[in-house]
Amino acid sequence: MEVRVPALDDPGQVARLFWTCYEPVHAVTYFHPRARAAYEAAGLRGYWRGYFAGRAAPLGPVGPAPVLAAFFTFAPHMVSRALPAVWQLAGPEQALRARLTGAVQGLAELTYELPERHLAEAAELIEAAAGAVGVAYGRVLGAANAALPRGDYPLARLWQSATTLREHRGDGHVAALVAADLDPVETLAWRVASGMPAQNLLGRGWSEQEWTRARDRLAARGWLTTRPHLPAAESPGTPTEHGRAAFRAIEETTDNAAARPWQALAPESRRRLHTLLTPVAHAAHRVIPAENPIGLPTPQS
Repeated sequence: MEVRVPALDDPGQVARLFWTCYEPVHAVTYFHPRARAAYEAAGLRGYWRGYFAGRAAPLGPVGPAPVLAAFFTFAPHMVSRALPAVWQLAGPEQALRARLTGAVQGLAELTYELPERHLAEAAELIEAAAGAVGVAYGRVLGAANAALPRGDYPLARLWQSATTLREHRGDGHVAALVAADLDPVETLAWRVASGMPAQNLLGRGWSEQEWTRARDRLAARGWLTTRPHLPAAESPGTPTEHGRAAFRAIEETTDNAAARPWQALAPESRRRLHTLLTPVAHAAHRVIPAENPIGLPTPQS
């Protein structure tokens, strides 16, 4: 029986619905053991070497500055420790091959029960959406991924298109955060105060003092209520209604900014793509922790 896309008239809601479907496909590159093994085989030992090299590789052999700007939530010293040193271990072309190899191997293991024609049709439809990203003015990571060569096989095409769409959306999300005058550690502190386990985000290099100061800045803006004499690790704060409303506006801006690619598909094509992507996304969730740093929910079915 075919899965039906909810009747959504708001383009932003359509964009959010599809995010829950393609983000898990992309995320196998962070969570599947085969992805880690592919990076290690390319000489990128250690999780963060593979992460920074693989995600930054579409930009070329860059240093830390553009990665700090584009990735947004990492502390400067953490990025500087990885870049540009990783390019001495594996150049961008090697990193791109490793990330695609690992992602495709991981997806193949997870989706072996799905017919190839199912995956091929999904790849064709999601490529049509990703193709609408185009030059993606103002979307550095989205545009860099959109410019990569098309894959040779359905899973490669599916994963690369999902990655283009997620980076396009992520660029818009960063723009919304900047417009709301949130800095990286404030953004992380807000997510922890909103219920995300702190251990999911503490590995991004910020000190306890930086977390605490960020929490206190949010409290001063009326986003949180907190006990300022305690460190953020002990008292992350409680979101106020003002803070929740402000962050809802950021999420709505993010959704609206991600909507254009989905308008390239006719409604019946969107329904069909949702039907095809949903089992792939559910399969990918088998390796994605329930509590994950992406804040990714299980896709609607």
